[in-house]
Amino acid sequence: MARSGWPSVSYAEWSSTCDTLHAHTQVLGKLAVALAPHEPQLQHAALRLTARGWETAPLPAPDGSGWLVVLLDLRSHHAAVEHSNGGTELIPLTPDRPVGDVTRDVLAAVRRLAGQVTINPSPQEVGWQVPLDADTEHASYDPDQVAAYFQAAGRAAMVLAEFRAPFRGRNTPVNAWWGSFDLAVSMFSGEPAEPPSRDFIMRNAMDAQEVAIGWWPGDPRYPSAAFYAYSHPAPDSFHRASISPPAARWEAGLGEFILDWDDVIASPDPHATGLEFARSAFRTACGVADWDPQLVATAQGSPPPVG
Repeated sequence: MARSGWPSVSYAEWSSTCDTLHAHTQVLGKLAVALAPHEPQLQHAALRLTARGWETAPLPAPDGSGWLVVLLDLRSHHAAVEHSNGGTELIPLTPDRPVGDVTRDVLAAVRRLAGQVTINPSPQEVGWQVPLDADTEHASYDPDQVAAYFQAAGRAAMVLAEFRAPFRGRNTPVNAWWGSFDLAVSMFSGEPAEPPSRDFIMRNAMDAQEVAIGWWPGDPRYPSAAFYAYSHPAPDSFHRASISPPAARWEAGLGEFILDWDDVIASPDPHATGLEFARSAFRTACGVADWDPQLVATAQGSPPPVG
């Protein structure tokens, strides 16, 4: 039985709303790509999961008037554009409202508050190709399903945040990735790596040795919510490793270790179970990839207090 505050997330039941919400996050991501200063591994394009929902980092206003944040409020169910001068515009997220309508309204609000901006409206890493500002197909938005997703995502984010906290090497915050619609932290060894392909995203996002631990709510490839872990580059022996908890397993079709969300929420302590998976997968991946043991060990402990 699921623990209180750790809701079940059935992709089969909420896939239509999931795709619509996924498309809305892409609008925020495209604005981050257009306005944020560029960072290694495309970190400037990442969003954050906050107490309200998905948000951009503060973005420089195109007209030089200050900065803005664009967000999806998954409690009150609206998109918002907020300017540092106090200007705010709200765009409702309601059932049967197409992604195209919301996209055009968000972009118009940005232009009114902060100046002219242009995005590439083509969706990325999804199974559809209609531009975001012309998308009439994705219009399902069930507030109860969104609320359940948000609670589950927030719980997963807290696991990932605790996992990454003590690591002394370069690492990322808990990123909300709008292409793959997942949450993830990446830990880097400091060594470069050959990207798996010359695709734009791959050659820019995966040019360093890393271990990534994340969570997603399910997708057509793997229609179940789950924590996941992968190593790049993945040593040949990685898939043969044994990690904990016992429910964790290698998923060959994804090339990742998986811990299903249903197994997490059925455990006596879901947070501890998720954390066990993250730490075990990281320790194992670093072992087979021959990372510096002293660096790896920092992820298992607690940073000392600073006097």
